[in-house]
Amino acid sequence: MNKKRKLPLLLVISLAPIIVSIFIVESGIETYASIWALLPPVVAILMALMTKEVYSSLFLGIVIGAILASKRSLAKFLDNIVVKGLTNSISQTSGIFIFLIVLGILVVLINHSGGSKAFGQWADKKIKSRKGSQLATYFLCIMLFIDDYFNCLTSGSVMKPITDSHRISRAKLAYLIDATAAPICMIAPISSWAAAVSGYAQGTGLSGIELFIRAIPYNFYSILTLFFVISLILFGRDYGPMKEFEDRAINDGDLGNIVESEVSAEDGNPEGKVIDLVFPILSLIIISVLSLVHIGGFFDKSSEFYMDFVNAFANTDSTVALPMGAIIALIITIIYFLIRKVISFEKSMEAIPEGFQSMVPAILILTMATSLKNISNDLLGSTKFVGNLMTNAASGLSTFLPAVIFVVAILLAFATGTSWGTFGILIPIVASMFDPTDPIFFIGISACLSGAVCGDHISPISDTTIMSSAGAGCVHVDHVRTQLPYGITVASIATVSFIIAGFTQSALISIAFGAIVIFIVMLYLNKSKK
Repeated sequence: MNKKRKLPLLLVISLAPIIVSIFIVESGIETYASIWALLPPVVAILMALMTKEVYSSLFLGIVIGAILASKRSLAKFLDNIVVKGLTNSISQTSGIFIFLIVLGILVVLINHSGGSKAFGQWADKKIKSRKGSQLATYFLCIMLFIDDYFNCLTSGSVMKPITDSHRISRAKLAYLIDATAAPICMIAPISSWAAAVSGYAQGTGLSGIELFIRAIPYNFYSILTLFFVISLILFGRDYGPMKEFEDRAINDGDLGNIVESEVSAEDGNPEGKVIDLVFPILSLIIISVLSLVHIGGFFDKSSEFYMDFVNAFANTDSTVALPMGAIIALIITIIYFLIRKVISFEKSMEAIPEGFQSMVPAILILTMATSLKNISNDLLGSTKFVGNLMTNAASGLSTFLPAVIFVVAILLAFATGTSWGTFGILIPIVASMFDPTDPIFFIGISACLSGAVCGDHISPISDTTIMSSAGAGCVHVDHVRTQLPYGITVASIATVSFIIAGFTQSALISIAFGAIVIFIVMLYLNKSKK
């Protein structure tokens, strides 16, 4: 179907949910904490997958949510869109905006300096294969376990020259980043995710960090995803839409639709060296870690609120610490490049609007995705609806309860686009279902955390998914539809693992089962290709 014929059909499809929303409101049907609260994100997700156009799809979801929450008032409808939606989302994500912009500026500066070009030339000598470049990306993401935003954007910036040179599609790079960033953060005791989980430990009788650590062995989706990614790399057997992208990259050198700064690595200073990439990135990592523990109270030794290193992570706010660290790292980087004389002061100032421009698509998507989440969660009570649904469905299913919790958490995180919001809602519910002294308590908590990671991973409106697209310079919809089959594959295996854990209460048996199934899937794909 050509574009001229497709447009009227899409307009009809778009108008249908709007008309349904108006009918629901005019009929006086209660929308708060009901199934209708899920309509806005579901419509936005389906439209994005159908049209491959994310901006209009997200805005359509915002409009539908604003209608459902308007109570037949035009003024309230407009207020929902502008104030409750867009304006509030900007204030909530302003710290991440700053981090995005500064990272965009750093990337442009590194490109101008010739650091990216020099690193790519060095990597070509050290990394000889497509598998090697993917493994390098995987292990870099593993090392950047502090924060998923930081992981997605930093690893993408570093690895793009290497994966491009080995004909790895941008969609594959985005998947490698996304599938490693959140899962590794979710099983790393020192990370912003550990801190977030720790904040919901009240009422369990355990400290936040103890709850998190004891739940790690049962976090099947995160563990199996990391195993799945490395198996996929080693076997080299892509499937679904990803296979099309990878085949084009290998055969034609077509890396897919690219979204990034117009300043490429090839335009950099020929005098640039590898250190011109390593120094800024290393500065960003070190200063970001120090900023995280600083905001958490680690350096306030004279204060009554002093925290040790581990508890400082549990008390930190990454939306404040990461922008702080990024700004300091940017200043140090500019001074460093001026001393090295690889970039003039004028050129470094020109990099500021260039870096900002490169991050505009990610900022727009993040703004609208957050607006949609605000309307669905706060105005329509979607999280409350799913939480009540899980409580009612859980009665009498003690053995299968971990699997039920896992699936419900996936659906909630997928529809709302937030993993932190998901386990913030579900952890108190799960904690009330079990005795903290019972081993199945930690299986239930892990099922909640695993499902939140999974739903967030495959959701088009998730901030982590958006950050992965931005870090890889990949069109967002391409990233979403290529990684969806992979996420569903691991989620299906993890569901069975949670059923096994409900019976055996053994993390080892459940993980071994999942790993064996993944290995069998890879062998099947390997055989079918032959």
